[in-house]
Amino acid sequence: MQVFYAPDITGDIYTLDEKESRHCIRVLRMTTGSRIRLIDGKGSLYEAVITSPDPGRCSLSITGVTREFETRNYRLHIAISPLKNYERFEWFIEKSVEIGVDEITPLLCDNTEKPGIKRERVSSLIISAMKQSLKSTLTVLNEPVSFADFVKADHEGRRMIAHCSTDSVRSRIGDVCRKGENATLLIGPEGDFSLKEIKEAVEAGFAPVHLGNSRLRSETAGIAACCTIYYINQ
Repeated sequence: MQVFYAPDITGDIYTLDEKESRHCIRVLRMTTGSRIRLIDGKGSLYEAVITSPDPGRCSLSITGVTREFETRNYRLHIAISPLKNYERFEWFIEKSVEIGVDEITPLLCDNTEKPGIKRERVSSLIISAMKQSLKSTLTVLNEPVSFADFVKADHEGRRMIAHCSTDSVRSRIGDVCRKGENATLLIGPEGDFSLKEIKEAVEAGFAPVHLGNSRLRSETAGIAACCTIYYINQ
């Protein structure tokens, strides 16, 4: 059953916005009586039936709702550096949302080469990945923040920094993070975190962790971390 995004849904009647209406009627060729699903990005999944197949304002009748659909007993916050190859950063965004991440913060590090992000584009990717993977809660995309400011801020749950330096002892994520525990994880840029940044993070209470013996690209490391925490919580 097709899934559409309905962030402002209330009551028993709903009208899809122009973009979703066009996709529903023009692209998918749905018509009166077709059954669809809606997600509001706030944790609810709705069942609905098309009552007026207008490609500009498609009207629906809500037939059922599941509150707290696919909710997890933990929150995952990934702070990751924007990447020189922007397509790889977008790939991380898409796949991490599909796996399950609650919050993403672009992290501006000493070795970050391209600090900017295309916020509108990334927000669209998040919504698309949320619908694709049938998530009901919209991943929060924060504004880019400096490394120093991020590690000084309060973050609930287990705090970790994944880096490649062998100058300090690093643990496996599974030895640091426990099932049901909120987690905040730092992933660095192509050139990794600087030694100064690692020191600052550790002093701020971030546990140094590794993702195995392979040297991973930043976006791959981010996905590996999401998968590790996902499986810890199964």
